[in-house]
Amino acid sequence: MSVFNLSNAIMGSGILGLAYAMSNTGIILFVILLISIALLSSYSIHLLLKCSGVVGIRAYEQLGLRAFGTGGKILAATIITMHNVGAMSSYLYIIKYELPLVIQTFMGLTSNSGAWYMNGNYLIIIVSVLIILPLALMKHLGYLGYTSGFSLTCMVFFLCSVIYKYSVIPCPLNTTITVDHYTNGHNVTEKWKDEDNCTAKLFTGNSQTAYSIPIVAFAFVCHPEVLPIYTELRRASKSRMQNVANVSIFAMFIMYLLTAVFGYLTFYGNVETEMLHTYNKVDPLDKLVLSVRLAVLVAVTLTVPVVLFPIRRAIQQLLCPMADFKWWRHIVIAVVLLIAVNFLVIFVPNIKDIFGVIGATSAPSLIFILPSIFYIRIVPNDKEPLRSRPKIQAAVFAFLGFIFMIVSLSFIIVDWVTTGKSNVGGH
Repeated sequence: MSVFNLSNAIMGSGILGLAYAMSNTGIILFVILLISIALLSSYSIHLLLKCSGVVGIRAYEQLGLRAFGTGGKILAATIITMHNVGAMSSYLYIIKYELPLVIQTFMGLTSNSGAWYMNGNYLIIIVSVLIILPLALMKHLGYLGYTSGFSLTCMVFFLCSVIYKYSVIPCPLNTTITVDHYTNGHNVTEKWKDEDNCTAKLFTGNSQTAYSIPIVAFAFVCHPEVLPIYTELRRASKSRMQNVANVSIFAMFIMYLLTAVFGYLTFYGNVETEMLHTYNKVDPLDKLVLSVRLAVLVAVTLTVPVVLFPIRRAIQQLLCPMADFKWWRHIVIAVVLLIAVNFLVIFVPNIKDIFGVIGATSAPSLIFILPSIFYIRIVPNDKEPLRSRPKIQAAVFAFLGFIFMIVSLSFIIVDWVTTGKSNVGGH
């Protein structure tokens, strides 16, 4: 169950953006990025677990308190909240844009009729109240192991469908794809010429490459869930939890790589920010694509409660760290969080902005910076001096995180300034 929960925490809506990331980096650079982030994520979990083992603490916020006092606790809780709110938002975005298309296909329509039940804003509220909230109210994260396993099964079906579609969708397509871009507050219709987009690129770069690194980094962040899962792990030990993390990361690495490669080789330069929308441009009534949409919707819906748990724990650690469990507090925090995220999803028009900005800030903090500085501060100097190899490695690791954050944010800001507003295909 722990592997299912952690794998589910790793894998979310980020998988839908990986083919787009590959189209903007090239195959070789993307594979290098994916391998690097996977290995670095595993190493940072090692640092986190070692800190936890030294002081006997299994809460991210309490590690921050132990390392830097109240400021460290607030910093850790803030970053966890920011990251997981971004993750929840991206999951609900998928529901917002995919569920109306599923209903549209079920009804045999090729365009949105404008009815209320095809309005994504109404649908995410309904899904949040009827499905996500009841699951989020469970007392323990371990109870979600079965739903996490089912969620992963849905995403395996998604992967198999992507591989199958690669073999049946021709390039160039028989018809020209038309895509709406959102630019400077206006919808701009643009024709894609497929003849120019049927060659795989090993290396490439453009203004959208800035989003690719954060998208890949965001796709591997599971660190807020590591310690809660560690707490509920049977026969818990550092090595056992590290094995759980390594198995989960490796499984998701394989799934990410195959999805990105086959998605990219199906559409090449025509792949959109959210890959399922690209299939919709080929055949809006495709029954297999309909099934895939349903599978992805189920998967991301069942993932939202998993990422809500660490936010609730972070808030409780800040507001009432020593208080006993109270159902009313447990429920109120979940309800307020879901309301806040629903507002964010309804009023922010761009999923790529969420992946890019959150990935460029919270991802390096959770993967690189916090585990490293916690390790340096918490592990006693008499056990590992500051100039020891492990602590020097941790310091370099933290430095890489700061560089990653600064460079990624700089590219994204430059892109916003030069284009007026980042473009999005299909939304």
